[in-house]
Amino acid sequence: MNDECALPRENPPRAPDPAAPSSRGCLFALSQPPLMLFLTVIGVLLLVGAVHDLFLL
Repeated sequence: MNDECALPRENPPRAPDPAAPSSRGCLFALSQPPLMLFLTVIGVLLLVGAVHDLFLL
């Protein structure tokens, strides 16, 4: 007979913890629209300031 099913497992499989910080990658935060909008505004302000310093007096 097949006795493997009757034996208890030593390490049962666990479901991943959704609250664990390692469950999502580092780039997950960059995929959030408010953060991307904020970074875009900051980047545009830096670009406008650099262009103003380089080409305008």
